[in-house]
Amino acid sequence: TENTNIKGEIEFKNVTFTYEDTEITALKNISFTVKKGETLAILGQTGSGKSSILSLITRMYDIKEGQINIDGKAIDQVNLYDLRNSIGIVPQDAFLFSDTIKNNIKFGKEDATDEAVMTAAKNAVVHDNIMNFNAQYETILGERGITLSGGQKQRVSIARAIIKNPQILLFDDCLSAVDTETEEQILNNLLQISKDKTTIIVSHRDSSPKNADKIIIIEEGQIIQEGSHNQLVNQPGYYAELYLKQLSEKELN
Repeated sequence: TENTNIKGEIEFKNVTFTYEDTEITALKNISFTVKKGETLAILGQTGSGKSSILSLITRMYDIKEGQINIDGKAIDQVNLYDLRNSIGIVPQDAFLFSDTIKNNIKFGKEDATDEAVMTAAKNAVVHDNIMNFNAQYETILGERGITLSGGQKQRVSIARAIIKNPQILLFDDCLSAVDTETEEQILNNLLQISKDKTTIIVSHRDSSPKNADKIIIIEEGQIIQEGSHNQLVNQPGYYAELYLKQLSEKELN
């Protein structure tokens, strides 16, 4: 069932968030808006608070300070089932079942056709890997079957999110185990897929945000830079430094 009532605009207004169990304040006064169909890239070092933003969008936690709106409506006023149903999330650590590759991808959409499964796998740049296994899409994963590499796991997990055809796509540093060439392919495919979807890509590499409409850089729970790729590349600071560092790494390879 297509989720009709969620269009995908996400707005954070002065959001401060503290984990109750550890009393660590992960986000401090965060504000940004992602309109329907836009792509936002969130960059920052490990532990800077990037993943916490995604946890709040999926309502794994509720906030006490500030406001989060979905399509202009307070997030806690949006039906939780509808909200989660409208989101495709690719976590940092892909969780796959001891089942066939096909069923692992179909977990995103139980009634998906075989053709849809293949298309999703092609867009996640994992189809060729799957075709190389003896049993192809019927290959069993997990303890009873074969073990995928980290990068293959991440790509199966991306295929699972894509097949759901959600209004909102959230990627949590899920390209960390794939090489930069594959990453670029996947990101180019995502550009096509997510034209009318709201997409948030969390990353510590700068290749992800080049095509994003907006980039925000987070440090210790606060936004320290925001803008487009072109704006940030020409501004002294975290983004430009990261960009130059990665350019020189590419040239060395």
